[in-house]
Order: sequence, then structure tokens, then C-alpha cells
Amino acid sequence: MVLEDGLKLVLAMALGGLVGLEREITNRPAGFRTHTLVCMGSALVMITSQYIFKTYHNLVNLDPARLGAQVISGIGFLGAGTILKDDARVRGLTTAASLWVVACIGLAVGAGLYQISIFAALLVYVALILLKRIEALFRRNAGTVVIELDISNTPGQIAKVTEHLGKLKVNIRDIKIQPSDEQWIQAKFYVRLPHNLTYQSLLAELDTLDGIMTSKDDD
Repeated sequence: MVLEDGLKLVLAMALGGLVGLEREITNRPAGFRTHTLVCMGSALVMITSQYIFKTYHNLVNLDPARLGAQVISGIGFLGAGTILKDDARVRGLTTAASLWVVACIGLAVGAGLYQISIFAALLVYVALILLKRIEALFRRNAGTVVIELDISNTPGQIAKVTEHLGKLKVNIRDIKIQPSDEQWIQAKFYVRLPHNLTYQSLLAELDTLDGIMTSKDDD
């Protein structure tokens, strides 16, 4: 039984890490280690719950799902810490949802539902990757364009770009930055243009800013 419980924790660690790996690659607030710990901790809670039930069910009336239910509700506090509000944008909802899902996967592993746990983890991983591409397609169809910029890696450069876009009445939907220690960093701005501004004219405007280089490829 001890060996089986240990294998449960290893499996939960692997499945949680699978989901967290995608979050880590995309530089989200909760990444590989966080998802791994949440899933493994959830499995441990379910293992403990089953042990308590088997040991004391003849003495008192116990519900083996009670501890697991506390995990599902309690994970909301951790998920809330990954949600960030920036002006009119809210970010981190997907990461919060993935934390909740890996907690549920951990509970399933702890309960011994190995096949469905593995299948669920694979579905979550596919959803995080595939659905992101579908969202990008919908954004493009909804009039959102992507601006790729090379920005000087100095303080205040991102703010300079967003301030200039605000003056041009450009609606910023999302910003993705590739972290780097190099002199230049890459950034993608997902924006919606006003009717009086074209994509090429926006690039020309951004080219006038110091420390900013735009890509002329609009594919």
C-alpha cells in the first residue's frame, strides 16, 4: 500500500508538471513547480482521506470526500493570486483554471483513477496549446492585428509604446514579451485599430520612437 501511494504521488507530480510545463514556457505567473506541487498535494489529500476513512469508518460516521472537497474550494485562493488586472484587461484566468484542473487531477490520482487522470491531463495540455491557436484565429477574424516589435531592453520602453498607442486611439488587447538579457527584446502587441489608422501607418508611427524597431512583415 505504501508503494502504491508513493506511485500515486509520482504520477500526480508528472501529470501536474505536464500542464505546468506549458504555463512555464509561456511565462505565466504559476508555472511548472506550482502546478506540480498543487497536483501532488491534492493526491496526498485524497490518499490521507482514504486512509482516515478505512481506519476509522467503523468508529465514526466519515465522508471520504470531505477533505477533497476542501481542496476544490481552497484552490480558489491560489488561483486568485494568478489573476492580474491591468486597466481594462484581466490576465491569468487560464492559469487559475489550469491550477483548479490539476487539483482535480491530483484528487483523481489519489483516488486510484489512473486512466482517467492521465487522459484528463493530456486533454488539458492539448487544450492549452490548441485552443490558444483557435483563440488567435478568432482574434484575427475579429479585427485584432499583431504588431511585432524589437524593443531596447531598457526601463520604460514598453510604457513608451503603450502611451503612443493610446494617443493614436489604438485598443490594446494583449501584450506578450519574450524575456531576454540581450540588448533587444521581442514583444507582440495584439491591438485593434481605429477606422482612421491603417496597419502600415501604425508601423510608420512606431518607427519614429527611439529604441523601437518594427517588423514590416504583416503575415
